[in-house]
Amino acid sequence: MNTEYTSAKTRNDVIILGGGAAGMMAALFSARDGADTLLLEQNEKLGKKLYITGKGRCNLTNTADLDQFLREVPRNGRFMLSSLSHMDHETVTKLFGDLGMPTKVERGGRVFPVSDKASDVTRALKRGMDEAGVKVLTGVRIVRIERESCEEKSGFILEAEDGTRYACRALIIATGGASYPSTGSTGDGYRFAEAFGHRVFPPQPSLVGMNMDSDWHERLQGLTLKNVRITARQGKKVLYNEMGELLFTHFGISGPLIIELSAHLLDHYDEARVVLNIKPGMTSEEVDKRLLREFSENPRRQLNNVLGSMLPARLAGLFPSMCGLAPDMLCSECTREDRKKLRLMMTDMVLPITSPRSLDEAIITRGGVDVKGVAPGTMMSKQVPGLFFAGEVLDVDAHTGGFNLQIAWSTGSLAGQCASIYLRHNPEVK
Repeated sequence: MNTEYTSAKTRNDVIILGGGAAGMMAALFSARDGADTLLLEQNEKLGKKLYITGKGRCNLTNTADLDQFLREVPRNGRFMLSSLSHMDHETVTKLFGDLGMPTKVERGGRVFPVSDKASDVTRALKRGMDEAGVKVLTGVRIVRIERESCEEKSGFILEAEDGTRYACRALIIATGGASYPSTGSTGDGYRFAEAFGHRVFPPQPSLVGMNMDSDWHERLQGLTLKNVRITARQGKKVLYNEMGELLFTHFGISGPLIIELSAHLLDHYDEARVVLNIKPGMTSEEVDKRLLREFSENPRRQLNNVLGSMLPARLAGLFPSMCGLAPDMLCSECTREDRKKLRLMMTDMVLPITSPRSLDEAIITRGGVDVKGVAPGTMMSKQVPGLFFAGEVLDVDAHTGGFNLQIAWSTGSLAGQCASIYLRHNPEVK
């Protein structure tokens, strides 16, 4: 008799580690497919990170078609083909509708609960898990996992921090990444994966603000610029080129445009040149003509006052000194070379970005379990039968807009269902 198993508190068909988006979806699909399913979550409640997504509204998916979706996944997007086929955005919205949570579509194909409450997403999933018979334990942190195999049993033993043991025939690791560790994303899944022989890429912050080395960004703290263009290049290669909104902060720069840019700058901070165009609707020549007209019409006024007709007041006041000019310079004193400095700062402002903010502030994690060691059609480990992965623990990440949660739903549902199927097809795993 295997004493490891006899000492286990419970023995289940499938155990899911992690009660976030991917974990709850995996539990739902595992139980619906007939497996005796236990979900273990180390936090005091499920879906803790879901509560802060979409500023508390939870942008749960996006209506983008497959080609567009893959363009929004800068790393390992092709790995997602099977799971997206299993659960696409239409399947997600129907599932939540069936669970009593209607959705709505907003700008950019972003899908939200009609209630605008992220908590309703967790409630809907909890309702579905209850109906399917999922057992849920919160406040349980697993510190060790072992692979067990003998004549009587074959599966996994999980040991909690308090010494309690849990046994299962199939295991799904959906512990999330390492971003926002206050929500429980402590990187435990990486450690478990490595213990089973999986390669894990070091976690890096993605979808995050960025630090700048300048003497002016703090003075612009809180200023938002809308409808501007950011272009990032590494040599002749364009890494990023989009329009949107950005925000100056005490540490540098943030906002939707910058957060998305961060997904493209990882590994390129030392080489990339990031340029801000404040006037993307005008050509360089048009900007110069506008400056010339403004200065001609206001020769006795100071630069910082006249620039207020082209720039937000706070930026206009600081703009001359950013260009190396005296703020109190009269327009009549502005030479062609001075005007060129102003024009270039408006259309080609180099942002002295030095590094991303930390994982503590990142929306998602870049890095994680190498997808080459995971079967994309089942989410099962290629090295360890019965071991599955889902969600942010995998080395797959996307831009903002509901794409990362769609990855969680798709990989979670596929892992859950395939774990149950695996056990049916392998009855010797007892």
